[in-house]
Amino acid sequence: MAAASDEGMSPHPATGHLPGTALAMVGIDKHFGEVLANASVDFSARWGEVHALLGENGAGKSTLMSILAGLYRPDNGQLLVDGQPVVLHSPKDAIKHGIGMVYQHYRLVPSQTVTENMLLGLPGAPLRLDTRRAARDIEELSERYQLRVDPYRPVWQLSVGEQQRVEILKALHRGARILILDEPTAVLTPQEADALMRTIRHIASEGRTVIFISHKLEEVRSVADRVTVLRAGRLVGSGLDMAEMSARDLARLMVGTDLPGRIRPRPRASGAPRLTLRRLCALDDRGLQALRSVDLTIHAGEIVGVAGVAGNGQRELAQVLTGMRKPASGQVFLDDIDVTGAGARQMALAGVAHIPEDRLGEGLVGNLPLLDSALMKSYYQPPISSGPFLNLKSAVQFTRGLIARFNVAGATPRTIARLLSGGQLQRFLLAREMSMQPRAIVAVHPTRGLDVAATHTVQEWLMSCSGEGCALLLISEDLDELLQLSDRVAVLYEGSIVAAVDREEADRERIGLMMIGSYQPDQVAV
Repeated sequence: MAAASDEGMSPHPATGHLPGTALAMVGIDKHFGEVLANASVDFSARWGEVHALLGENGAGKSTLMSILAGLYRPDNGQLLVDGQPVVLHSPKDAIKHGIGMVYQHYRLVPSQTVTENMLLGLPGAPLRLDTRRAARDIEELSERYQLRVDPYRPVWQLSVGEQQRVEILKALHRGARILILDEPTAVLTPQEADALMRTIRHIASEGRTVIFISHKLEEVRSVADRVTVLRAGRLVGSGLDMAEMSARDLARLMVGTDLPGRIRPRPRASGAPRLTLRRLCALDDRGLQALRSVDLTIHAGEIVGVAGVAGNGQRELAQVLTGMRKPASGQVFLDDIDVTGAGARQMALAGVAHIPEDRLGEGLVGNLPLLDSALMKSYYQPPISSGPFLNLKSAVQFTRGLIARFNVAGATPRTIARLLSGGQLQRFLLAREMSMQPRAIVAVHPTRGLDVAATHTVQEWLMSCSGEGCALLLISEDLDELLQLSDRVAVLYEGSIVAAVDREEADRERIGLMMIGSYQPDQVAV
């Protein structure tokens, strides 16, 4: 292992680091009760490289990186930074050693502004904070790395994609020398993802280390120098040269077998109109217009994908259709029933299921047992309840049925939700929503952060629901997913649907340009 005292090496001009080993994790073990998360894992990364860390959901990637970020303590093993042993008692200790992590589920304070979140817990911060100067620093940093955010907006008003940018900027603002990115491109357009890949390469060229966790294998191959693969908490590939690995090689290491083939397109749906939007307008949390006269019809058995850069009205569209936000004007019809302005409970009773983008913030209750999340939409219905009284035996039985039906691994009704991996959480959320036998589903980023096998499973379930006559509105920034699953793709830009393109006429590059407002109307098939 190359240490910081290697002779004959010159420090990098930007960081002062030598081009040796940035960090090493040796013999890492970590248990959560009886669950083994990491078993004798060795991991190392060099200064100036992008190192990919791959594995299925629940393989132990986030646990291993959370140990490196100071959030967890290992049961056994040793950590070295710059060749020196370190003990990290908290994320504050990790920051002191130049280690920053951007988690898949963001760690921001919703009521505070972007600038205030940047300053929160900043080492060496003065008693009196200069927020204006900090805002200017953030603007300069966001411009430098092409991660634009408004430093004065509160986080609760930001989309998930915008919150992700804040987290990345927060780590860079704190001078992270070792930057851990967990699914950083999950909500980006192809153009934005390409730009972030250039940013990641730029960060590495400055002499820093980037550890890149992603389930998009071709994306990983395009940016990473080396790759380490975990399976069921154990090391199955360490420091492999990415130039020698194909996407199939990586997938086989991750899951231990070849992956199933791509989902085949279905025959085009021809059912009656199921979900109809007429001149729908809605305001965002700041009182500004988020949806502008949206007209859209989704037929029974049809999948309509909604493409758009984060922050162009997708959040408000999903909230209006699921009763979480009142429209400013316009109408919403479910079959031939006017449900405009109905609340969330009324929309659920009418048969509208919701798979939200924030599965822990909106879909499930992270700090409570799965039993509580299972009953969120059925606690008032028999046999789970009898009048004002809850039938605990029926409630537990119902929760066990959801777990068994969708094979939620390692879960019981008493399992705390946040302890499950992203893939298992999504399985449970889908199980609850599909138990409603919905007539329409509003699915927002349903495969975000899932591994390739879990993504395939979720997509098959959604296709199955559509095949049974359910109307599906699929909101995603993953164009490949939209083009693979959708009968039509509607592009949402600045709150308006600028085009609705049939699957046979959809072009990935053209739709990507439409998503950022760079297209000529006469070039688009509508």
